[in-house]
Amino acid sequence: MTRDKWEAVDDYLEQAIGGQDEALSAALAASAAAGLPPIEVSAAHGKMLHLLARIAGARTALEIGALGGYSTIWIARALAPGGRLVTLEADATHAEIARKNVARAGLADTVEVRVGAALDSLPTLEAEGLAPFDFVFIDADKENNADYLAWALRLSRPGTTIVVDNVVRAGRVLDAATQDRQIRGVQRMFEVLKAEPRLSATAVQTVGAKGWDGFVLAVVA
Repeated sequence: MTRDKWEAVDDYLEQAIGGQDEALSAALAASAAAGLPPIEVSAAHGKMLHLLARIAGARTALEIGALGGYSTIWIARALAPGGRLVTLEADATHAEIARKNVARAGLADTVEVRVGAALDSLPTLEAEGLAPFDFVFIDADKENNADYLAWALRLSRPGTTIVVDNVVRAGRVLDAATQDRQIRGVQRMFEVLKAEPRLSATAVQTVGAKGWDGFVLAVVA
């Protein structure tokens, strides 16, 4: 199996099941035109986030890492009526693209994009009384994944669903001797996950248009 085959299967599944629409396609196009890195979730993974948020009955959601707002749109569309999604983005340019993409999708009243380092923004969310969140998606700098997971738990309630993306890293997560800060960040996140009795979790490997990777799915007890 090759990456070309993985991408072809992703294309087949999208055509067979559907999911991508004009607003989502426009978000991808606008992000690409602005020079954002093409590291957003795939359409299949976006739909998975949407379904997980719906299954959770989420009304409030937190996203750590907006990029151009593609996954933001998927999650926001799943929220119950009157729902709210707060998404955190460190890069001001990315955040502005995300705001425009979200507005184009008709979700400006549902989504709030906050600019700044997530580890600075998360305590503010707590202080403002916005927690607990029903659904949390973590897809930012991997170096801080363990801290993001700890904050996700702190801002959650029993039953909150937490998803952490990019946890396999083309198999590099196996390298115990790595000096790569992103890989070490993922490994530390798994250490926190294993030691935390309030989280019931699994990790799933994935292949597709985004290569070989995987995600963690956890529920707060």
